[in-house]
Amino acid sequence: MKCQNCQKEFGFSENEKGFYQKMTVPEPTFCPACRLQRRMALRNERSLYGRQCSGSDDRIISYFDADAPFPVYSREYWYSDKWDGTKYGRDYDFTKPFFTQFAELAKVAPRLQMWIVNSTNSDYSNYVVESNDCYLCFTALGGNEQCSYCSYLQHSLNCFDCYLIDKCEKCYECFNCDNSYDLKYSRDCSNCRSSAFLVECNDCSDCVGCVGLRGKQYNIFNEQYMKEEYLAKLAELKLNTRAGIAKMKRQVDELSLKFPRRYMHGFKNEDVSGDYVNASKCVHDGYLVAGNEDCEHVYFTRNVKSSQDVTVSTLGNEQLYECHAIPKQNFNLKFCDLCSNGCRDLEYSINCDSSANLFGCIGLRGKEYCILNKQYSKEEYEQLIPKIKEQMYAMAYIDTRGRSYKYGELFPIEISPFAYNETVAYEFFPLTKEDAIAQGYHWKDVAHKEYQPTLQADEIPEVADETLAKETIACAHSEGGCHHQCTTAFKPTVGELQFYKANQLPPSKLCPNCRHFERIKERNPVKLWKRPCDCAGDASADAVYRNQIPHPLHKSDKCSNEFMTAYAPDRPAIVYCESCYQQEFS
Repeated sequence: MKCQNCQKEFGFSENEKGFYQKMTVPEPTFCPACRLQRRMALRNERSLYGRQCSGSDDRIISYFDADAPFPVYSREYWYSDKWDGTKYGRDYDFTKPFFTQFAELAKVAPRLQMWIVNSTNSDYSNYVVESNDCYLCFTALGGNEQCSYCSYLQHSLNCFDCYLIDKCEKCYECFNCDNSYDLKYSRDCSNCRSSAFLVECNDCSDCVGCVGLRGKQYNIFNEQYMKEEYLAKLAELKLNTRAGIAKMKRQVDELSLKFPRRYMHGFKNEDVSGDYVNASKCVHDGYLVAGNEDCEHVYFTRNVKSSQDVTVSTLGNEQLYECHAIPKQNFNLKFCDLCSNGCRDLEYSINCDSSANLFGCIGLRGKEYCILNKQYSKEEYEQLIPKIKEQMYAMAYIDTRGRSYKYGELFPIEISPFAYNETVAYEFFPLTKEDAIAQGYHWKDVAHKEYQPTLQADEIPEVADETLAKETIACAHSEGGCHHQCTTAFKPTVGELQFYKANQLPPSKLCPNCRHFERIKERNPVKLWKRPCDCAGDASADAVYRNQIPHPLHKSDKCSNEFMTAYAPDRPAIVYCESCYQQEFS
């Protein structure tokens, strides 16, 4: 089949076909990548605005700007008894496409300010659950405290500027790390302590600039030292200075190219493909996944079963299809966004809680048998739904680029309440303003900033001082050209400066957005390529790495294994299959 968005050919596995039959949906007309992009265009994590609650006089922080066409309610007002979403209900009009009618409802039905659940003192964070004292943290699952500028974190304490961390404490500028303490500038590490600039290390302490080590202490650039030698050498590296940090980053990047990478990041898996997948079974094309079973085309999902095309879902959901942001214990949801708390049998619904049997609804709580927010009896609902689906096939919605949306496709691009450059889609599928508009996305130009910097980036001292919290600092990227949604200036917090000082770190010259975009350069793309194992017997195929032990399965011959990997064939990396990697780094 040819994708009606990118025009590339794609097909369906037998598992996918069986899933579509079980869910009673037609095969999609967008390819997996375009479906992912479309779902990500519904997810605004980082763009926050000050505005007034539409139901009260309260000032709130929201991911909807003040110019949103629909009401936006504070969390307190949203869960009060002062409004009822069925007030916005309307009859279904069989002379109009469904998505036209849904778009009309979307302009008037209220939305929740943003997603903060059971959290305290975390008003400037988003998609945060059971976390306390967190500032500018995004997609934070339970158990986080005193963290700032982090994304995709859980069970972590006092961490700054990290991405994809779990059970970490006092960590800084780390990516894909877990169970670690006092770890800095590191990626793909587990169980490490009091170390910095590590790559794919496990159970190491007091190590700097190392790659692929297991159970080591007092190593620098993979060379063993005695404790006294280590401390003396560490002082020479001057890792409390910007120059020393920049030099070490370059050296570690060069060193990491001399060691094999595992073809995918993950452990305790059975029959999986993708990247950053853990403790999962029968998961294909999965990214940032843990504890899933029988899933395909999923991104950042936890303990999800029998689902496909899901972006961000946690805690015991089952039978989800083409959904975004579905928290705990929902069943049989199709084409839904931000529906939670035990919902069942929902289709084409947004911001609905504790509800069942809804079709095309927005902002309902504890409701059942509603269509376009209008209440029906069970008998009326069950009679209308087949007729509506039949009409959706016969009267497709055609978007501005001529793409056809019938029953079985997620909301058209134009219905997203966010501009493309506000969403996660911009991170994974970057577009220029011109290209985004040409493809039917909205775009939001950066608003003019009224403030004037009081300190230039080059004037920031190397030693943190709490008085910097009074300054408005010009971001080092403020002259433009970085495409990082630069805020042009920023104010460091007192807690951030105390962290820098306690850990002998120079304050950053970049605003939080630019730091985030620099950090995610470490992340592999959500795309897979087929490539062979680079193990050629006694060494890697390019002879850069010498194997440490014989590999009995192929001995001195080249390994015959092939795999799907997020490392592109032309990328300068040595990539080993699971067997060869385990031989070297078990």
